[in-house]
Amino acid sequence: AQILKEDGRKVGLYTSPHLCSFRERFQIDGKPVQADLLLQAADEIRESVGRLGLTFFEAATVLGFHLFSLIDVDVALVEVGLGGRLDSTNVVRPEVSAITNVALDHAEYLGFTLEEIAEEKAGIIKGGVPVMTAERDVALREIFSLKAQEVGAPFYSINPSEEVLDLQVSPEGNTFELETEHWGRLYLRSPLPGRHQAGNAALAIKTLELLPESLRPRGEAVIRGLAGVRWPGRLQIHEGPRGKWVFDVAHNTAGVRALATSLRRLGFPEPVILLVGIQGDTDWRSMLPPIFGMAREAVLTQPPSVPPGRRWDPLEAAGAVKSRPNLHILPDFSEALEVARTIAGEGTVVVTGSHHTVGDAMNALGILPYGND
Repeated sequence: AQILKEDGRKVGLYTSPHLCSFRERFQIDGKPVQADLLLQAADEIRESVGRLGLTFFEAATVLGFHLFSLIDVDVALVEVGLGGRLDSTNVVRPEVSAITNVALDHAEYLGFTLEEIAEEKAGIIKGGVPVMTAERDVALREIFSLKAQEVGAPFYSINPSEEVLDLQVSPEGNTFELETEHWGRLYLRSPLPGRHQAGNAALAIKTLELLPESLRPRGEAVIRGLAGVRWPGRLQIHEGPRGKWVFDVAHNTAGVRALATSLRRLGFPEPVILLVGIQGDTDWRSMLPPIFGMAREAVLTQPPSVPPGRRWDPLEAAGAVKSRPNLHILPDFSEALEVARTIAGEGTVVVTGSHHTVGDAMNALGILPYGND
């Protein structure tokens, strides 16, 4: 989205979930939509949404599409909400599709094996529409390839570990090189730190190469756009008056493993104390071992914004994992924040486990993900 904005396009971005404000789901040229415009668009679709009995996400998707129509964006980037095949965003026939990778997530809806989840994600592949993936598992990639062949979609894949060259990772972000077909070798900088973010950037850039020539950005827009990207809650570092905070929305096993790898590489001030809140409908049993390997002390808590039916039991979680650090079970979120900060002293508090946990912490600490936008 940021690259296309730098190329002079009016860009709409629809993502989910949000951190602190519902407006974050609908961005125009990198900024959350203004509240008055959002309310106007909601009023215009309210009757239809009620009459059709849409779910929350279906209604939000309709709202996003209506907003982009009102604003008359040049291009819209639409993130799939859950799965792919049956997702409400899948009514779109895009110019290009991208599938990052496959991880065990939302298993009760998508399937309990990676192969089943891959089949659901493959549902976004459409005839004649190029699709790009960074999935490295041969069997899972083959599922995407066969689906593309079945519907007549040009299929492409990249291997970030081979194509991201001379990667340098620091708390300030990544620098690396990438060989491209249309722009030659690019020397790139991104403010998002972590090896996984370099892979995400490579996938985004390679996907943009598949756009029709009329939409394909210029090489200088790729460089400027990546350097100017904002994506809060992804290894986001905040220097507070009492020490350093790191916010990361890792909410599945693949995500927490990437976070653990990045924390080891970046070398944050010790001690590193974890503040963890995970939703009950995610695979917290598989997530906790990589999380617990990051630090010697952790605070398990209950993010207040998680709906009651989707909450986990931190005490049950603590007893379910044998190898664990020194644990503090504090369901009260405000108390958990304070205790984690006190234990860390001038060290680092890492807040992770879900979007709810990160968003609730930012709200409590007065940190605005997008400033005053």
